[in-house]
Amino acid sequence: MKKRRLGGAAVALGVVLAVTGLPARASASPTADTRTADTRTADTRAALPLGPAGLAETRTTQTLQPGLTLTRIVRGAVDPAHHWTVEATIPGGDTSPDPDAPPTTLKDKASADELAADMRADGFDARAEQVTTPSTTDYAGGTLGWRVRIGSYTSQSAAATERIRIINAGYSGSVTYTGWDGATTDRGPWRIDVLTVDPRTFRGTLDAAFGPDIENRETVSTLATDSGAVAAVNAGFFVLDPRSGAPGDPAGIGVYDGRLLSEPVSGRPGFVVRDGGRSAEITRLTWEGQVAARGTTLPLAGVNRVPGLIRNCGGSEDDSPTSLPLHDVTCTNPDQLVAFTREYGANTPQGEGVEAVLDSRGRVLELRSVRGGPLPSGGSSIQATGRHVDALTALARPGERLRVETTLRDEQGRRVTPSPGTDIVNAGPELVRDGRLHVTPATDGMVHQGDPSWYYGWVHKRNPRTLAGTDAAGRTVLVTADGRSTASLGLSITESAKVARSLGLRDAVNLDGGGSTTMVANGQVINDPSDAAGERPVGDALLILPRRS
Repeated sequence: MKKRRLGGAAVALGVVLAVTGLPARASASPTADTRTADTRTADTRAALPLGPAGLAETRTTQTLQPGLTLTRIVRGAVDPAHHWTVEATIPGGDTSPDPDAPPTTLKDKASADELAADMRADGFDARAEQVTTPSTTDYAGGTLGWRVRIGSYTSQSAAATERIRIINAGYSGSVTYTGWDGATTDRGPWRIDVLTVDPRTFRGTLDAAFGPDIENRETVSTLATDSGAVAAVNAGFFVLDPRSGAPGDPAGIGVYDGRLLSEPVSGRPGFVVRDGGRSAEITRLTWEGQVAARGTTLPLAGVNRVPGLIRNCGGSEDDSPTSLPLHDVTCTNPDQLVAFTREYGANTPQGEGVEAVLDSRGRVLELRSVRGGPLPSGGSSIQATGRHVDALTALARPGERLRVETTLRDEQGRRVTPSPGTDIVNAGPELVRDGRLHVTPATDGMVHQGDPSWYYGWVHKRNPRTLAGTDAAGRTVLVTADGRSTASLGLSITESAKVARSLGLRDAVNLDGGGSTTMVANGQVINDPSDAAGERPVGDALLILPRRS
C-alpha cells in the first residue's frame, strides 16, 4: 500500500452553474481558482445527453487543490411517469424453443405471453413487454427478448407486498423501478460527480492501490484515508465470491508501481496511469509468461490468483468453457502454473499440487508437496496443479534459480514495459475512442450467448457506473454516476459512453460499477453507494494524493 502524508488542508472553492440544455456559464465573477475550474474543466461545455433537451441541470465546481477539480452535476427531477413494479422470472414454458432452459428475466415472446396469461388467470395484473437495446460498435442490438411485469405502484413497499403475494402463488420475481429501464424520454434525475486532473498545474500524484495485500478487499474510503489521498474512486473488477478465487484479487490486469501483480484478461482494456498522473491512456493488453531454468521453460498461466480459477476468463486455449473474455464468469483449468509474490497475502492458496518456494534471488528454498503457506521476506513462489506438477518438481531443485518472465503487449503487438511510476487497472468495455463512441461489450465479454438476461441487467439497464478517460488537453477525468435509486437513475453502458463524450473525453472506458461505485473527496464518501450495507470493499482504487512536501 502506498502511503503518503497529507500535506495540509485541501482548498474547496465552489461555484454553482445552472444549465437548461445550453453550455454552462459561471453565474458570478469567480475567484482566480474558481475561474480555472470553470473554464478549463472538461465537464462545463454542454448539458448531459440524458433525457429530453431543456431539462434543468445544475453544476457545482470545487477546486480541491491546484490542478484538481470536482464537479457535481444534477440533471432532471423525479419523473411522475416512473413507477415500481414486479418483474417476473420466466420459466421455459411449453411453447419455449428450449423448455429445459433455466428461468430468467427475458425469454422468447411465446414463453413471456404464456406466463403473463397464467398469472392473469390467477388474478395478477401481468403484461408481457418487448425489450430492445441499441446497437454498439461490436453488437447489433435489437430485440433482446420479452419480460413479464406485474402491476404499477407508487412505492417500493407496495411492490414488495405484491411480490410476496406472487411468491405465495408459486411464481417468482423481483421489485424494480421503471426509471432504471433506460428510456430516452425519461426526465431523471441523474447525479454525476467528475474529478478532473490537469497535469499542467497538478503537482500531486495519481496512483492505483490495493491495500495491505491482494487477496483481501478494502473500502475506497479506507484506502484514501490510509494514503492521505485528497480524492479517490474505485477502480478495476475483482473477485467477490470465494468460489471464484481470492476475494479482492483483480479480475484482470493489475500493475502497481510498474510491477505486474495480476495478469490481463486477454485483449481487454486497461486504464494506464503514467508518471504519477502526468498522463493516462487506455490500451488493450495481452501477456505471455514462463518459468525458466537450465534451458527449460514452462508456460505460466497467471500471477497472484488461485490456480484453476480464471475470473472473467480470457486465459489460455485449454480453459473451460472459453479462452475468450467472458465477464462475470469464472473459467476453469485443472492444469496451471501460477506465480505468487509477497503482495498476494499472508499465505498462498492451499490445495493439491506442488509449490516451489523461492528466496529474494529466485533460488528454490523448498518444494511443498501440498501447495499453500507463507512466503519468506522478499521471496516468491510458483504453484503447479495437474499435469504441470511433475514438470515443476523436476525443474525446481533445491538451490536452483528459477526465472519468472512476463511480457505485456498492446493491441498492436508492441511490448509494454511499465516504468516504476506506471499503474494499470483493468476495465471494460471501451466507451469512447478518438472522440467517437466506441462501445465494445461483445469484444470484452459482456455478450453472453444464449443468456440475453445477463446483457439486459448489466449493459442495457441503468446502474451505478465508474468511468475513466482523458480529454483533448491531456487531462485525466474520473467519473461516478449514482444509480439503483429514485434519487439518481444511473446509466446504461451506451448512456455512459454518451456522457463521457459530452464531458469532452477523447478516450474513455468503463471501470467496475454497481455497488462498487464510490467517490471520496476530502475524507468523505460524496456519492451514494448502492449496496444496502453501504460502501462496498473493493479490489483496488485510483487515489489522488497531494504533493509531497
